Amino acid sequence: QCTYLEIEQAEHTHAVVLSRPAWLWGAEMGANEHGVCVGNEGVWTREPLGEDEALLGMDLVRLGLERGSSAQEALEVITELLERHGQGGSCKEEPVPFVYHNTFLLADRTEAWVLETAGRYWAAQRIPEGSRNISNQLSIGSEITAEHSGLRQRARSQGWWSGDGEFSFSEIFSLEQQPPRMEAAKARFRAGKELLQQHAGRITAETFMSILRDKSSGICVDSEGFRTAGSMVSVLPRDPALPCVHFFTATPDPSRSVFKPFVFVAGIKPVPQVRSPTFLHDPAKQIPRFQSSVDRRHELYRRHQAALELMEQDEEQGQKLLETLQDLEQQGLEGMKALLEGTVTLHPEELADLFFDCVEAEMKFYS
Repeated sequence: QCTYLEIEQAEHTHAVVLSRPAWLWGAEMGANEHGVCVGNEGVWTREPLGEDEALLGMDLVRLGLERGSSAQEALEVITELLERHGQGGSCKEEPVPFVYHNTFLLADRTEAWVLETAGRYWAAQRIPEGSRNISNQLSIGSEITAEHSGLRQRARSQGWWSGDGEFSFSEIFSLEQQPPRMEAAKARFRAGKELLQQHAGRITAETFMSILRDKSSGICVDSEGFRTAGSMVSVLPRDPALPCVHFFTATPDPSRSVFKPFVFVAGIKPVPQVRSPTFLHDPAKQIPRFQSSVDRRHELYRRHQAALELMEQDEEQGQKLLETLQDLEQQGLEGMKALLEGTVTLHPEELADLFFDCVEAEMKFYS
């Protein structure tokens, strides 16, 4: 059972860690036990938006992670389900539908992919090296590695492409008149690209964290009723003997949140402090949907929000708290660096408790 649709179950699914909007089944981003990471963003294209409830892009993120043991396999899972079931339905917990199509970033230890969609149509680009970013717009030009079998025919039949010359997916399928939010996305996409290029050849987990915290570029959103809800950075070593390390904030606005490390091992200790509550009569599951609202904040989120209010009211106290949190994050980063360099060996039990312990430490600072 996904957010709106029930689909065929797979015989085997992989362990996953997800960062997701609490009301739905899918995820904005996440990783699986094989070191596959997937994240998505909304786009608006020439293809009409499906108001009918189908698979959400966020459902596809989770399905790709649960069923794909490599980035390419996750991509194949997503595209096959997209072609079969379509994408559609509201992506926001509000009575007025908010619908979009999706772009995805997929990565594993050896390669990365960008997958962009327009309705049931799609194009994918393999990224063998360097850096790549996405930001609420189509960005695959003519460098297409794989595509929907009817993609070019669709473009021709709609009069969007003559069939002659270069086939650029982004040029052909992007809207001529973009929604205002897409204009802001262009600047954000350029800024992300530039920030990555500035650090080319020496990108670390800290580099990504600093980019995700960048407010002047609009990458870190904290205005106009929007706030970056959660952030994730993953380190995927090429050496399969080394573990993949996934850092999650589990709280909004990364400039004032702590990235905490998570490693897949057997017997992971559950972390109820970052699991949102469930509701017997959930307004997201009752038809008509979203007629009332419920408080979905988990315990860490609540405490973090209270701390943010303190930061805003008492600048000096707020600065002290922020420095304490930064120290906590730094300890986690240094510990994981030592683990990946082989200078320290953590027992599986310690790794199983890692994320729980980091959340507990953060909760203590808030109280």
